[in-house]
Amino acid sequence: MRIAVFVFLVLGLSFKSIAQTGIEYRQKLGFLLAHRALMAHLPKTPAVASEFTFLISTESAKPWHEAYRQPTIGGTFFYGSVGNTDILGKFSGLYGFVELPLIKQKSYRMDFRFGTGFGYTNRPFDPILNPQNVAIGSKINAMMCFAFKQSLRIKNTAITFGVDLTHFSNASFKMPNLGINVPYLSLGAQRFFNSPNSNHSKNFVKQSNWNYGFTAIISAKEMRPVGVGRHGVYAMNFYGRKYFGPKLGLETSIDIIYKSGLLTHPSYPNASLSDPLQVGLFIGYVQPFDRLHFIYGLGTYLRDVLRPDAPIYIRLGSRYALTKELEALLTLKTHYAKADYMELGLIYHLNR
Repeated sequence: MRIAVFVFLVLGLSFKSIAQTGIEYRQKLGFLLAHRALMAHLPKTPAVASEFTFLISTESAKPWHEAYRQPTIGGTFFYGSVGNTDILGKFSGLYGFVELPLIKQKSYRMDFRFGTGFGYTNRPFDPILNPQNVAIGSKINAMMCFAFKQSLRIKNTAITFGVDLTHFSNASFKMPNLGINVPYLSLGAQRFFNSPNSNHSKNFVKQSNWNYGFTAIISAKEMRPVGVGRHGVYAMNFYGRKYFGPKLGLETSIDIIYKSGLLTHPSYPNASLSDPLQVGLFIGYVQPFDRLHFIYGLGTYLRDVLRPDAPIYIRLGSRYALTKELEALLTLKTHYAKADYMELGLIYHLNR
């Protein structure tokens, strides 16, 4: 859930140069995806939500603005239901986002939005008061939103239509944590307050050589069954990274992971001290936005004695450059639709 505050604040620090500001209201209608058989009893009613958004239109004051064709950034307040108010409760949330233009014309544009933040529900799992909520075990959760959005604009006013996927999860910090996934359709209206600036920069990020370094990560997670407790997760990796242009980077790493909770888990009564140690090979796509970078990628375990999860893992999240040599990271590690844990750590570059 800490990824929420991190990315939301970083968006404000990284995206200072702006030309247009505006507001947007969106009304959303969707349904709860029961992506596990244990959740089959949860979808009961349509999911209905509202979003209030503050918009910032970038205008090429920095090289990445031009590289991404002047994306829109901002912050959104979310409030609504996810398909079962009695068991799952009402959700509110706050997230920062980037909208990347896919089609951009004078009066029409189509954007891809991705954002992350934090959400709150008033009805988490409780063994006595709310035992049927097998999806969410905590009141505060990470929130992610991915959307394709179209807008038809006349001067400073626009009508929007979107297809969203909204996700809530606490990254296994507290069980249960099957997570909530809700596809929405949205209809909205935008209003901008000033005219765009037409001064565009043509400076792009140059290609770089490979750079190398290591990452130190700390986290905590609970495992099933509910009640086994929360235990530490300790990890590090050795990586190589190369940028091929202003929008494309490649990263590969050897991941070393130790989940201390596996030593005392009832499923592994004979586990030795070294058995929880996992070694993985990861490759990912890095998407740079000035000091803030997003990463999306896949890994596979080379060593996994106890095999508590699937052999393939996914990593997605963000990094922020604190200095030339040091980055802070906050990423989510998952096995398909099942969250493993949240990664909080520091990256040190050896050859910058």
